[in-house]
Amino acid sequence: MTTFGEIVMKPSWRFLFSHPAHMLAFGFGSGLAGKAPGTFGTLVAFPMYWYLAPRLPDFIFLLVLVWAFAFGVLVCDITGKALGVADHSGMVWDEIVAFILVLFFTPVGWEWSLLAFTLFRFFDIVKPPPIKYFDKNWHGGLGVMFDDLLAAGYALLCIALLKSVLI
Repeated sequence: MTTFGEIVMKPSWRFLFSHPAHMLAFGFGSGLAGKAPGTFGTLVAFPMYWYLAPRLPDFIFLLVLVWAFAFGVLVCDITGKALGVADHSGMVWDEIVAFILVLFFTPVGWEWSLLAFTLFRFFDIVKPPPIKYFDKNWHGGLGVMFDDLLAAGYALLCIALLKSVLI
């Protein structure tokens, strides 16, 4: 879907290196994956979370996430306009930021992390209401970032419900 009315360009490493916003929007290259770029982008969140979480107090960590979301609105808007597609599938900064938020609130343990990953990807792909509404109707950087925030919310709700039953 071309919502900016420009020529649609196929992204490449050359495109990513042409502007810092493109490199960030494409998750440091993970968005160039031929299949399932959103899944590859989500995987990038793991090492970022593992690096940042033990080094930052919770309050600062959440402030960094707010900043990453706001900055993501800008870089995804810039990159979408350059590509001629408001929400190109290769732009995965939205998945990265949203899934780092999910990991922050997920109980410790690989089983919980795997469940969090699966739930987040499920809700990001299926897009139950109101995610689908915002995905279709909000364009530009905010639209790119916001629907993944909702998918994160659904995943966290499921984790909280499961945690309340199991723990």
